[in-house]
Amino acid sequence: MVFVAVVAVTFLPAALAQDGSGYTADSLRKLGGAIGAGLAVIGGGLGIGKIGAGAVEAIARQPEAVAPVQTAMIISAALIEGVTLFAIVIGLLAAL
Repeated sequence: MVFVAVVAVTFLPAALAQDGSGYTADSLRKLGGAIGAGLAVIGGGLGIGKIGAGAVEAIARQPEAVAPVQTAMIISAALIEGVTLFAIVIGLLAAL
């Protein structure tokens, strides 16, 4: 959603014909930041999905190992979310 909003704001002046200069370094910087933030969200979602799938599979194989698997899953998901949040902030700072 952030990606769509930043791309829309980036190309809004060209769409409304307010500025005839076309693509500027600023608009391309905003586009790059939006793409970077979007890729960070996609990567984080895929990573957490793989962690969840692996945890469910491990628990299905050994139901008695729920607590250690769940703890490892939560720690790994938190680390991935931290890196994803950092990448989103960097992407949005580049877009501003």
